[in-house]
Amino acid sequence: MRLSRRGLILGGSAMLAGCATAPAAVERPIVLAETPPPPPLPRIPQITPPPLDPQRLVRPELMSRAMAALDVHSHKITLRDRMYLVDFQKFSGEERLYEVDLIGGRVTAFRTCHGRGSDPQHSGYARRFSNTPDSHMSSVGAYATAGAGWGAQQGPNVLLDGLEYSNNLARDRAIIIHGADYADPEFLAREGKLGRSYGCFSTAHTDLPMLRERMGEGRLLFAAA
Repeated sequence: MRLSRRGLILGGSAMLAGCATAPAAVERPIVLAETPPPPPLPRIPQITPPPLDPQRLVRPELMSRAMAALDVHSHKITLRDRMYLVDFQKFSGEERLYEVDLIGGRVTAFRTCHGRGSDPQHSGYARRFSNTPDSHMSSVGAYATAGAGWGAQQGPNVLLDGLEYSNNLARDRAIIIHGADYADPEFLAREGKLGRSYGCFSTAHTDLPMLRERMGEGRLLFAAA
């Protein structure tokens, strides 16, 4: 079939007109999917540590001073799970050496002696304290336990380093914790009070092994009057 030139032009025009009137494509906005919020973090329960010394065995002033000494001597007191206190205000026949569990709060009490120079009349009460060699007096202040030792006279013991001007000669004076017959329950039952040391923190022979193991090295022993 032959198409005239006019027919081609008209047909082409119609096609162009059809293209010109075709609706333009509508661009749809791109919607990004929202990121879901992270799940809430689990709530960590608040753990309240148990109270310190629930039995109220230790004088509050002595406990406060010992807690302050932990911070003052932190460079020497490297272990803070337990500390040891000695209350020289109390009678020698009473329990006055305390192991304080700083984590669990519990306090365990023992007996300990004072120096004969601190109690010349042997009244059972320490009245005087000194850091002077050969004074045979007890010394007050903060000590760092220095580990288990052994001596020719006293046998097994715990070594101590004095950390203050009032007791810094403890090593020179051989101030240690050791067992002694005059600190045993039998002596107390017979005499009504403990005997006197040369300044050492003497304890009952039955108490020493546990103290020697648990005191170790780098814990606080704080003695006060």
